[in-house]
Amino acid sequence: MGAVMTAERQEQATAENWMFPPEDGWTYHQVRDLELPFDWELVDGMIVPRGMTKLWHNSVRDGFLVNLRQARRDPYAVVSEQCVLVDEQNPPKPDVVVFDKTGLTYFDLECVPVAAVSLIIEVVSPGSRQDDRVRKPALYAQAKVPYYWRVERERDDQIAVHEFWYHARLKEYAPPPENWLHRDKLVTEKPFPVEIDLRALTDF
Repeated sequence: MGAVMTAERQEQATAENWMFPPEDGWTYHQVRDLELPFDWELVDGMIVPRGMTKLWHNSVRDGFLVNLRQARRDPYAVVSEQCVLVDEQNPPKPDVVVFDKTGLTYFDLECVPVAAVSLIIEVVSPGSRQDDRVRKPALYAQAKVPYYWRVERERDDQIAVHEFWYHARLKEYAPPPENWLHRDKLVTEKPFPVEIDLRALTDF
């Protein structure tokens, strides 16, 4: 019986066995249809609950989504909370993703292939500081995602955007030569030209 249950766990994660991963951890294809009564993410093969986000986080995320969609040009697409398949045991759901849609089919796309991703944006919340500042940038850099923006809420409740570019020689993110920290207004040419009034993103 034990051998049968182990085999079942290795085939598919369910609401009954998700907390008992196989020895090597779950894969995306084993958890893709899993339904749980909470939001979750697959991290290094482990199913990890995601914390609740506040209105500030969601409003800022949606503001970046709208502004980037308005500024985008072919072949780019912009989505939010869509999984990016970094590897079989790490399909994170960044707050905003900009990717090259060339060769991808709209109606069949589940996870954005990491090779197509140009920019990832993570909006930091109290429960995600370590992930957004350390773990996720390292994960995205390992996958050679060209650009990473970390969005922080400062003590005066204003927005600060930390812009990073992938450094091929260092194999990690580094600030661009100029204007890597954006307050009040974000102006950048990468991955395409965009200007965002950061103060407007927190209008209530």
